[in-house]
Amino acid sequence: MSNPRAFISFDFDHNEPQKNYFVGQCKNSRVPFSVSDWSAKEAMPQSKWEQIVEEKMKKTNMCIVLVGKSMSSAIGVKKEIEMAKKNNVPVFGVYVDGANSSTTLPEGLPRSKTIKWTWEGVVEMIEWAKNEGKNKFVRFSGGVK
Repeated sequence: MSNPRAFISFDFDHNEPQKNYFVGQCKNSRVPFSVSDWSAKEAMPQSKWEQIVEEKMKKTNMCIVLVGKSMSSAIGVKKEIEMAKKNNVPVFGVYVDGANSSTTLPEGLPRSKTIKWTWEGVVEMIEWAKNEGKNKFVRFSGGVK
């Protein structure tokens, strides 16, 4: 079975270094999985951004929200979560940059699906997302895109 495609949602203004580190670690051979990063790579006009993100979200198996300390100001993250839910893409969060269980979460991201950043925990959540979005994962991993 191919590796899951994950849309990595993060606060572009505050947590890009953590996103780069997270994605880099996912590609590290010592980690028991890999994730294709389908998130936007640069800032762009709102209308273009929404169109591109929506199309990418439709082609992913899960949305991983990197929850930083400034998450309450990340309006784009809220929209990405809405797009994921609209397209039946499982969503979970990972605390980064000193964020924790008292950090304000973006609307739509349940605290019960937001975890401390440990690779064991991330693997568990990826397995949950694969099961939650089983039909979508089979469709994309089987070559139908």
